[in-house]
Amino acid sequence: MQPSSFIIITGLSGSGKGTFLRALEDRGFFCVDNLPLGLLPKFYELISKSESEPAKAAVVIDVREGQTLKEFPAVYAELKQNRALQMSLWFLEASDEVLVRRFSETRRPHPLDPNRPVIEATVLERELLAPIRAVADQVLDTSQFTIHELRQHAVRLFEEREAQHLLVSLVSFGFKYGVPIDSDLVFDVRFLPNPNFVPHLKPYTGAHPNVIDYLNSHDATHKFLDHVYKFVDYLLPEYVKEGKSYVTISIGCTGGRHRSVYIANAIGKHLEQQRYRVKISHRDSEKSG
Repeated sequence: MQPSSFIIITGLSGSGKGTFLRALEDRGFFCVDNLPLGLLPKFYELISKSESEPAKAAVVIDVREGQTLKEFPAVYAELKQNRALQMSLWFLEASDEVLVRRFSETRRPHPLDPNRPVIEATVLERELLAPIRAVADQVLDTSQFTIHELRQHAVRLFEEREAQHLLVSLVSFGFKYGVPIDSDLVFDVRFLPNPNFVPHLKPYTGAHPNVIDYLNSHDATHKFLDHVYKFVDYLLPEYVKEGKSYVTISIGCTGGRHRSVYIANAIGKHLEQQRYRVKISHRDSEKSG
């Protein structure tokens, strides 16, 4: 049986806090959005005395709280000393570019200051929330998630039978179009034989059986993958120990169409066999020229 849990969700506006909260509600958590900070200790007390076993609750507290938000780190530190419940603070964030796009798509004003441009309000919000981020138990960057993917990710994080909660995002790309800015690790596979120079392979991507057979026919491919498998098998458990929940591994070739696609898929298959959750995207595979 899981221990009783009390989750506090906070972070930047537009980072998906509401989606995360609703996902926990689907997992049986009692959820409250925008709980006034002054009621947090009382709510914690009520949950800790709940007759349900295990008691599970989640709340969102963010900049809508106003001036009293600066008191949050002290309130959280005091509650965590109680130890009646397994308590954790999740801080959700995303890149400025993603947050601006999300606000543009929803046409909602920024809750911190509706009269400011979203980018200005976001910069100010980061400053205001910095002390809270510093005490967070988990920091989750949602930049790469759609709403649906974030919901799935949150559900899986709290699945009783989940063996690995680390989500590994594998991104194939072409160096000619730039390195993904959110990369944690980058592998350059431009040294591998290039199917682009084989006329009957050029129209395909690295996911096509003919391209796969071509790359598999070269020893360099297998030697490289053997080294990468050993490297990630060592590194990812260390990330798990540090509490990371999301890692982006980018694999680049010249155009992002053949070699990087094949290698990303191969690493993804290996990691799935290790029971990691894997998301694979091929950023440039359909580009030409």
